[in-house]
Amino acid sequence: MAENPDAIIIGAGHNSLACACHLAARGWKVAVYEQNAVPGGAVKTGEYTLPGFRHDWAAMNLSLFAGSAFHQQHGAELAKHGLSFAPTANPFASLFPDGRWLGVSNDAALTTARIRGFSQADAEAWKRLTESFPADAEAILGVLGSPMNMRALGMLMGKTMWKRGSPGALDLARFLMTSPRAWLDQTFEHDQVKATLAAWGMHLDFAPDIAGGAVFPYLEAMAGQAFGMVLGQGGADTITGAMISMIEARGGSVTCGAEVRHIEQAGGRAIGVVLADETVVRAEKAVIANVSPAGLLRLTGGTGDPRHERAMETFQHAPGTMMIHLALDQLPEWPAPELKRFAYVHLAPSMDQMARTYAQAKAGLLPDEPVIVCGQPTVVDPSRAPEGKHILWLQVRMAPGQIRGDAAGGIDARNWQDTAEPFADRALDILERYAPGTRDHIIGKHVVTPDMFEADNPNLVGGDQVCGSHHLHQHFINRPARGYADGTTPIRNLYLTGAAVWPGGGTGAGPGTLLARKLAGN
Repeated sequence: MAENPDAIIIGAGHNSLACACHLAARGWKVAVYEQNAVPGGAVKTGEYTLPGFRHDWAAMNLSLFAGSAFHQQHGAELAKHGLSFAPTANPFASLFPDGRWLGVSNDAALTTARIRGFSQADAEAWKRLTESFPADAEAILGVLGSPMNMRALGMLMGKTMWKRGSPGALDLARFLMTSPRAWLDQTFEHDQVKATLAAWGMHLDFAPDIAGGAVFPYLEAMAGQAFGMVLGQGGADTITGAMISMIEARGGSVTCGAEVRHIEQAGGRAIGVVLADETVVRAEKAVIANVSPAGLLRLTGGTGDPRHERAMETFQHAPGTMMIHLALDQLPEWPAPELKRFAYVHLAPSMDQMARTYAQAKAGLLPDEPVIVCGQPTVVDPSRAPEGKHILWLQVRMAPGQIRGDAAGGIDARNWQDTAEPFADRALDILERYAPGTRDHIIGKHVVTPDMFEADNPNLVGGDQVCGSHHLHQHFINRPARGYADGTTPIRNLYLTGAAVWPGGGTGAGPGTLLARKLAGN
């Protein structure tokens, strides 16, 4: 490898690695530096409870990665480097306090029949959505996969107008600004059907009444039915390992345990980085920082543009998440045996409850009834646990990064060290109500609090797993700031990537891929 790489990339999250892979495939020499001992950022896997039980640290669902433009272009090469998926035809379900449940499977007739059990009108609405999904998805994904600059937006607008006409283009724009509740109330009549879809908004920071949030529940529901869901074989870190192997095979390097302390500049241009051990590394073409907006200011000491600096300083983060990793000697005894086939089981009884939970977390309160996302990866991939054993991947949504109080009035602590166990117990109490006896089968437990997420990865500010709110004021052309949604910064040759940059969070590697294409010219 050349003494000075063409590109230095700070952080080894999946966006960094995707960017490095694409640049390496275009002949660039890349060097990735990661402060953590383990690469992957929020996409890593480890034995956090007991030996032989492999838990995904944060991200579990790799459907966005499998369907991404990056994977379409580089998937064959990544497969040679060990990338392997574990698909399922039963992506998600919601279970309700009255024992009823609704699941979306990769079978339109079966899913429609389940919805018909709640409402004939909703079944008809679902059929209409299913029929229009291919055309609607093309338009929506065209927006979500497009660079956010005026030239690209103009071309996209013209294409959309040509294909859909002015009314269709305006309807698309309206939908992209609609809240989950507004769309669901306009489309369905049964509250539990609405809640099943609305639960997906809580995976980001789209509570039911947040404008711009309808698109995520829509896409997850429709794509889940059309394509199922994809997990990583053996763990989500299959994508991390494969990308690192591809980078190294093409002459690049990924160095862990190497903290970047400072980005060096000369003449208004980024020229390299200084590591914690005082090692100086120069870059020939680009320095790419996969950091939070505040982290960019720390590394540069300021970008020299007051408007940009103000945007980085005031960039808003979503509420945090608590993870509970469980090792079990059997799956939960759900009231419906069919639920043991689903990758995700949401415990989110109503849109009103979700809205209340979100408002409580935003106010700094521990929610009285947080949303529980119960991941069952061993249903899809038995290799993640010893034979006959299972793991549960519990996301507790939402959780405040800074605790100001407890909405239920039962937890007095105001720090996560003392709050972790009682709040985890609250979440497990909810799981126990839906699947009695689950606690008796727990043989290992590991709780990850919001502050533990941030300590492990400074990009996850306050436990925000998507590195910044996706609300309209800082999404699309405003992510992370107007004029900088393409990853550029006021400092020449310095670029920002990761979930804080358009198109934002998720495992689709969009920010890293779009930036790599911009830099490489294709």
